[in-house]
Amino acid sequence: MTTRRCLLGATLALPTLRAAQAQDAWPERPVRMIVPFPPGQAADIFARVMADELSKRWPQRVVVENRAGGAGAIGMDAVARATPDGYTLGIGTSGTLGVNPSVMARLPYDAEKDFAAITNIFTLPLVFVAHPSFEAADIAGFVALAKAQPGRVQYASAGPGTAQHMTAEMLAHRLGLQMQHVPYRGSGPAMADLIAGNVKVMVDSLASALPNIQGGRIRALAVTGRARTPQLPDVPTVAETVSPGFEALGWSGIVAPAGTPAAVIRRVNADAVAILRDPAVSARMIQLGGFPDPGTPEEYGRFIAAEIAKWREVARAANVRLDT
Repeated sequence: MTTRRCLLGATLALPTLRAAQAQDAWPERPVRMIVPFPPGQAADIFARVMADELSKRWPQRVVVENRAGGAGAIGMDAVARATPDGYTLGIGTSGTLGVNPSVMARLPYDAEKDFAAITNIFTLPLVFVAHPSFEAADIAGFVALAKAQPGRVQYASAGPGTAQHMTAEMLAHRLGLQMQHVPYRGSGPAMADLIAGNVKVMVDSLASALPNIQGGRIRALAVTGRARTPQLPDVPTVAETVSPGFEALGWSGIVAPAGTPAAVIRRVNADAVAILRDPAVSARMIQLGGFPDPGTPEEYGRFIAAEIAKWREVARAANVRLDT
């Protein structure tokens, strides 16, 4: 009887043992990292840095997959619907996880329930940039033009409901401005039109705009952080010029489909945090325009919830609601 009980217990324990062994062996095949925007945006730039560094640590490569469209909703829906086995990771952003829940009427995912938070990767200020021919030399001049010509001054963004769009809406609400929003399908196409002079002003992430600012192809009017950024020390903040206390940050981090094994979440977090704390990686990220922001899954989850609450207030105040 004792022998039979031992054999029965061993048989019942086999699935648990096999699951534990599978998690210990993870990853046994390539891991895909879904970026919900086109190549060239900040989320994509830093996702590729992380994918390269994680590939050095793991026995399998991390492959970046861009799934753009719907203000990032298409890519994030793909993450939410993926099998929660650790072989699909996603890049959640200030737009897809912070803004979208408040502005999109038919969001195909639940930002707080459909994902397991792993860690934030970076934060960065956004930047108001202009074509060199634009008549205003700074953000104060831009605001003056918008006040003098209600509804005529245009600004471009990476798309409706993105952090870039909502940052401009926050400024418009605070200062009582009426401006025309010109949305694009990603920062890349918008930046191309800005450089060509087809649009004159754009709100973009510092990371994706920085090379063009440094190359003289566009001009920075103001950054949206609390303090000036070391990458552009001579460019003032919105807060110090036209709207005291103004702050809007872009960010992106790593998430997985809800239900992904806790052991995998801990493994990804530990390796990602170690990478973000590496001085060489940190220096590279700062050079690219961002600031590493590693933390625990719990910290990242709380951060996402706080961002949702913040942008919900902005969306209500500015009456921004998308029907898509």
